[in-house]
Amino acid sequence: MADNAQLRALDATLARDPATLSGAPPAPAATLVIFGGSGDLTKRLLMPALYNLSAAKLLDPGFAVLGVDRVEGDDASWRHSQTETITSFLAARGHASNLDNDAWVWVCDRLAYLQGDLEDPATYAAIGKKLEQGSAVFYLAVSDRFFAPIIDHLAEAGLLSEPEGHCRRVVIEKPFGHDLISAQALNQRILKVMDENQVFRIDHFLGKETVQNIMALRFSNGIFEPLWKRDHIDHVQITALETVGVEKRGHFYEHTGALRDMVPNHMFQLLAMTAMEAPNSFDADAVRSEKAKVIEAIRPLSAAQAMADVVRGQYAAGTLNGTTLPGYRQEPDVAPDSTAETYVALKLGIDNWRWAGVPFYIRTGKRTHTRKTEIAIHFKQAPYALFRDTPVERLTPNILTLHIQPREGASLQFSAKVPGPKVHLGPVTMDFSYADYFGASNSTGYETLLYDVFIGDNTLFQRADNIEAGWAAVQPILDAWAETEGEVHPYYAGTAGPTQADRLLARDGRSWMKLT
Repeated sequence: MADNAQLRALDATLARDPATLSGAPPAPAATLVIFGGSGDLTKRLLMPALYNLSAAKLLDPGFAVLGVDRVEGDDASWRHSQTETITSFLAARGHASNLDNDAWVWVCDRLAYLQGDLEDPATYAAIGKKLEQGSAVFYLAVSDRFFAPIIDHLAEAGLLSEPEGHCRRVVIEKPFGHDLISAQALNQRILKVMDENQVFRIDHFLGKETVQNIMALRFSNGIFEPLWKRDHIDHVQITALETVGVEKRGHFYEHTGALRDMVPNHMFQLLAMTAMEAPNSFDADAVRSEKAKVIEAIRPLSAAQAMADVVRGQYAAGTLNGTTLPGYRQEPDVAPDSTAETYVALKLGIDNWRWAGVPFYIRTGKRTHTRKTEIAIHFKQAPYALFRDTPVERLTPNILTLHIQPREGASLQFSAKVPGPKVHLGPVTMDFSYADYFGASNSTGYETLLYDVFIGDNTLFQRADNIEAGWAAVQPILDAWAETEGEVHPYYAGTAGPTQADRLLARDGRSWMKLT
């Protein structure tokens, strides 16, 4: 049976109405080769995404999946393992009958497994025999230390050369490097043996409808784009918080921490989509070039600013919904005196004409009391003068919030007059939900991304210069911490994070959005 962590991770990933994923032709036939086929990412994200794509009729009859791992197994055992995870998830919630059996059987019949050492050339020779001259997508669902060796072996085996009329692509999960130097070295090593358009550096945040809708919201609505600049926006808050802890990833987190894990990739991608200029088309390179310009324009922090404008936190033992939770230092594979941060908040500026003087506040962390990812655009206040001689004491802040998870949508907060003979103002909110308005089904966020890989659309994937610009922006922080580590502030599990993060905004006369 699937363990509890896997079942929780599968929550809200199986589409209730797969038709909402459709509206496009099936992707061309290809074999998806998953390195790390028996791993957690395959079970909780890739397989549910393939199931959803199958139910939406977005996969070609010639589609196939080859799982590669050193774990002992064969086709039958791998199919059984993947089926068990999905059915266990549904049964645990009383929804066993909701599984579209035809859609899952369609995927399951196309699953094959290859047991092999990822560093043994014989493994790649065996893969080559199975692929012959067809199209293939190599998905690196493995530890980052295997990224470069796997790509080297694929190149040596001739598996990256694209046969006539067919494609060969590689999907790389994060972390893509651990600092600027390692990211540059990895890019150089990859691009020696393959072209940039064959590389898909994946960030599942960009598979969320709301993230993709940022461009549509900004650039297709005349009421928003004229206001989307320093003249009208006071500041921007970008939040990505989780109720879960590090769970079984203690060893990874000890060497990574929240800054490396989330900021150069997830958080900066959200920032780039929010702050980018309008591209001249939806062509992949046009969009990615504008995103790269934003990240390159992030103002580098001095050593003093890195210590003053960045807050590090680490969760201590606490409670959430009546459950006692261990502190980070009590988690498996974590040092009892660890200083790895599980929370980070920072203040950044963007040095370009549109955003000069507008602060961007970013926070991300684990074991908070609410799971929430959102972007909040705080508009400048209207003048108070008109209301000086009325009972109105303050004006309601105007905030456009883009909700990314757990629910996807947008809301706009503004003032309205409270009914009655006197002028009283009250806050009101207009709310839009994808599920309510479009009947959008649940998904992993990987459906769109996998489909785009299969059709060769790079728009939602990071280019080498984007990756390196992200690391360049956080490198001064890493350097400052290496020189003077600074304090890692504790916060109780099940709370909003360290109080020092509140002070980061309070000193500017601002406050974080409430976590509800």
